[in-house]
Amino acid sequence: MALDPTRAHGAAPLRLDVTTQSFPVAGAFTIARGSRREAVVVVATLTSGDGALGRGECVPYARYGETVAQVIADIRAMAPALARGLDRAELQGRMPPGAARNALDCALWDLDAKRSGHRAHALAGLPEPTPLETAYTISLAAPEDMAEKAASAGERYPLLKLKLGGGARDALRLAAVRRAAPEARLIADANEAWHPEDLERLLAAAAEAHVALIEQPLPADADAALAHVARPVPVCADESVHTAEDLAALRDRYDAVNIKLDKAGGLTQALAMARAARAMGFSVMVGCMLASSLAMAPALLLACEADWVDLDGPLLLARDRRPGLVYEGPRILPAPPALWG
Repeated sequence: MALDPTRAHGAAPLRLDVTTQSFPVAGAFTIARGSRREAVVVVATLTSGDGALGRGECVPYARYGETVAQVIADIRAMAPALARGLDRAELQGRMPPGAARNALDCALWDLDAKRSGHRAHALAGLPEPTPLETAYTISLAAPEDMAEKAASAGERYPLLKLKLGGGARDALRLAAVRRAAPEARLIADANEAWHPEDLERLLAAAAEAHVALIEQPLPADADAALAHVARPVPVCADESVHTAEDLAALRDRYDAVNIKLDKAGGLTQALAMARAARAMGFSVMVGCMLASSLAMAPALLLACEADWVDLDGPLLLARDRRPGLVYEGPRILPAPPALWG
């Protein structure tokens, strides 16, 4: 029997519960926009009349104008529609992309898997998940501190993701990390911190450090400059791309796109976005916000065909939820059904 990946298993009335949860960060997580010591997530739980339960986790992100309170309100506003049997296909038109829709979309996927007896990957028409290698993030810090952390982490994680902060010190950070971890594969994420006048110099420094990919070097509203410079290192869009509708305008600026469920508004749109990105010739990274294993689990389905996987959120936390994903060094094992999907 063919499975329809957009529709829930029957249009049963659903009860909605929304909660917030906080997970302490192991140390601090620092990027160009600031530092965090906890990950605050919103969890949507859907319960059907037969007792099946589905969960989805999202991270409200201030960069996109989201707050915890507003995301909770947006999710709760969908309770009447869910009580009438709202499914994933209808959800796409009822809510805009973003964290709130992601929580509900992933909860509906999870619920459908539980009620249908099929794992979520089968519902999505995807191959059975296998272990994947994730990048491991080195937070923004002084060059010598990042080098020390990279040397230690590089013994366990062969792919390191460096958070950069802009300016001349980024060249020093890249060079210091490369000296400290000569065998590591490196990607770097500037989180919009570079200025157009520094672009060519810093791209050259990244190339000299054998960086394989640079994420979002320029602010999203200033990234047109990327179309007019040589790119010795492939450049990946993050803040500049949210859904499949954004892709066409980026073809002359970026070589890859970072797909995150919180930006896309759930797994449903993220899967469509990945297909569209590949059709346009983009490489694909699957990334995450700082969150628990419940947020990573649906992204693992998307990551099975990605060029780059950056789903290390739980590795950066002092504790994760239970049950959670199992990380064997850089390898993420498929999600257990008790967690999601």
